[in-house]
Amino acid sequence: MDIEIWKEHVEIERKNKDIFFRGYQSPMSFEYRETFKGLDYYPPDLEYRFELEAFEHQDKENIRIEDTKGNIRDFIRWGEFRFMIKGQNCVLQIYKSNVYEEQLFLPFRDSTSGQDTHGAGRYLDLQPYVNKTDEGLWVLDFNEAYNPWCAYSNDYACPLTPPENWLEVPIYAGEKDFKK
Repeated sequence: MDIEIWKEHVEIERKNKDIFFRGYQSPMSFEYRETFKGLDYYPPDLEYRFELEAFEHQDKENIRIEDTKGNIRDFIRWGEFRFMIKGQNCVLQIYKSNVYEEQLFLPFRDSTSGQDTHGAGRYLDLQPYVNKTDEGLWVLDFNEAYNPWCAYSNDYACPLTPPENWLEVPIYAGEKDFKK
């Protein structure tokens, strides 16, 4: 992997998101869009990019996750990622919204949550055609971590991060908290 090309890709994706957030489909209110100068991110850091095996659970559990409006949403605990950051072993559960879903949903909190990053946590969405290597490993890149839309407007209800996905280690990568 060419590191400069990777960094350029991360920066382009961030600029494209800023353009989207200025547009009519933005989750932000018109009030914020008028003065919006761009989202705040940690600098791209390769230390927070992994190529990992996804350990699919043999017995997949249906779990219920509350959202920010108090609604209950059903998910399938599909598998988990195991990795190490700063000498600490970490495990994050991976979810799917239904058995036919190909996309993996990974909500997480870390020790930056509520300080530098959104208090309810951040998300990663992993698509097999984008986030899988030719060798079958998943690219877990925390530089792509984003805030749920409820961070920008109370009009949205977003799944809360289950406690099983609260990391003690800081993840200094991805999107920072949106300051209204």
